[in-house]
Amino acid sequence: MTKHHSYKIKSYINASHAVRWASGVGQKHTHTWEIVCELHTVDKMVAFFDIEKHLHEALDELSGKFLNDLPEFATVNPTVENVTEYLFDKIDRTLRENGAQLMRIEVSDSPIRAYCIDVTDRD
Repeated sequence: MTKHHSYKIKSYINASHAVRWASGVGQKHTHTWEIVCELHTVDKMVAFFDIEKHLHEALDELSGKFLNDLPEFATVNPTVENVTEYLFDKIDRTLRENGAQLMRIEVSDSPIRAYCIDVTDRD
């Protein structure tokens, strides 16, 4: 049996977006986005303050913003799926630079649904 140790950190940001459809752009609206990150660390114990600091550096770029105006979403539709992909890449890169790896991310723009990305193998 192999044990896998992980930490789960939950964060919230407020950001607005307007989804682009074939027929045009939807109405601008704001969400309180819930971001749940599960991360694997090299050591069994980490300083949560340091990990949370790096996590929030990535999230702060979106907090309080109209996502459609950001360069990352100029041509990419700011749907929950695409926001999750963007956050996974950004957060995983930041965590890897600091001794951790993102194993799972869940991003919710509603209390009743979330989009998730899981890593099935560890580097």
